[in-house]
Amino acid sequence: LAAQYKNKSIAEQNSVDLAWQLLMSDEYEELRSCIYCNPSELRRFRQMVVNIVMATDIADKEINGLRKERWNKAFAEQAPGNDIRNAKATIVMEHLIQASDVSHCMQHWHIYRKWNEMFFQECMEAYQSGRSDEDPSKGWYQGEIGFFDFYIIPLAKKLKECGVFGVSSDEYLNYALENRREWEKKGKEIVAANREKIQAALDGSQSISNTEMPIRETPMKKSQEWNAARQQTQAIVPEEDGLDESFRSETLAL
Repeated sequence: LAAQYKNKSIAEQNSVDLAWQLLMSDEYEELRSCIYCNPSELRRFRQMVVNIVMATDIADKEINGLRKERWNKAFAEQAPGNDIRNAKATIVMEHLIQASDVSHCMQHWHIYRKWNEMFFQECMEAYQSGRSDEDPSKGWYQGEIGFFDFYIIPLAKKLKECGVFGVSSDEYLNYALENRREWEKKGKEIVAANREKIQAALDGSQSISNTEMPIRETPMKKSQEWNAARQQTQAIVPEEDGLDESFRSETLAL
């Protein structure tokens, strides 16, 4: 996969490829007829899918910067309503999938604890088995603090700013802030306890979990595939339509 996608946004491009191939199969012909009616709508739909999935590649600083610029442009006070409507819709959808990717951080403390521990288990198991070079417990506590400060809380504020969730946006932001406070107070003890529990399970040759661990992409991941830039390809609709034309998968042929 790394060679196929030139080591750029590997997980994201592969996800779009697999989903697109499935959607284009014969069994989903009726579904496709409900999504688009002509080649122009098909191209726009595909581009929106690529943009939205690529938005989950949050470790790419350059593309995150471009996304912030488009957000500021779309929600500028003097922005004309009709001309900016598509841009607003697209950028909001990108932020919606980002929020879905890390939604446990914006829910009740016990939900955040559950998924944080499962992700920690996954990373620890990879380290103990030799599939990762770094002990995640060494930077886990501070990494979560940074994740809240530089990603989760700013994202929750943007969801509130765009207004698409109404009063629910207040809940997301409040939970994010509260989870950050709780983690700051209890996180070090939680990491130590989780590490001890996982180490005991490994020493006893027991499986750490009976279920498949969730995979989520965060700035804490160290592998190059999570930090790679997006694939540049030819634009297919005008930039003013609100879609990011600079980055998409070359493997997605109509």
